[in-house]
Parts: sequence; C-alpha cells; structure tokens
Amino acid sequence: MRSASPYIFIENCLEIMEYYRNILNGEIQNVRQTEDGKCLHAELVVGDSIINFSDDFGVTKQGDHIRVSLKCESEEEITRVYNDLSVSGNVTVELQQTNWGALHANLIDQFGVGWLLNFQK
Repeated sequence: MRSASPYIFIENCLEIMEYYRNILNGEIQNVRQTEDGKCLHAELVVGDSIINFSDDFGVTKQGDHIRVSLKCESEEEITRVYNDLSVSGNVTVELQQTNWGALHANLIDQFGVGWLLNFQK
C-alpha cells in the first residue's frame, strides 16, 4: 500500500480548505474544478500528510463527509482490497478504469466505513 489518507466531501470545499489551511499552516495543491467552479479534487498538504477534499455534489449526509483514500501499489492489490472490503458492504462505484488513468472504486464496508480505492497506472 502506498498510502492511506482522509478524503473530505463537503459543500464549498475550497472555502473550507482555506479555513483549515490557515489553522494548520498547510498548502493547497492539485485543485481540479468543474466548468461551473465546483471542486472535483484538491489536496491540503500538512507536513508530510495530505488531506483530500471535494465538493460533495449533494451526495453526502451529515456525518458521512469523511472517507479513507487508499493508494494501492498494483492492480492485484486494488482488486484484492476491493473484493475483501466489498464482502457484506455496499459498493457505490464499481472497480473501473477512469478518465484520469487509474483503476478506482468507492464502497462502504460492512462496518459503515467509506473507502476510496485508487491505483494509478
């Protein structure tokens, strides 16, 4: 496994990131936005750590704003982790090839923990 980091989905995430940036003395990087200005992805670098952010696009509920993002080492690893975490869970995005050149999946495991899986080829 390359890394595990939090991923926060929240409305007006760029404004909220600025709030956290000031408090944590971080740096905002890798901002990707839609044509209408919504944030698809952004990173708040704090020391050696990254907190990922995205606007929630109306799909999260209160208490469901944070997921764990896993960056996998190989196609075999992401497939194994996806299959294992899917048991008795709820897959929200099937493991699939993305337009950013990665294998990616979203799911909620049997314990209610949300996971974002990614393997960048």
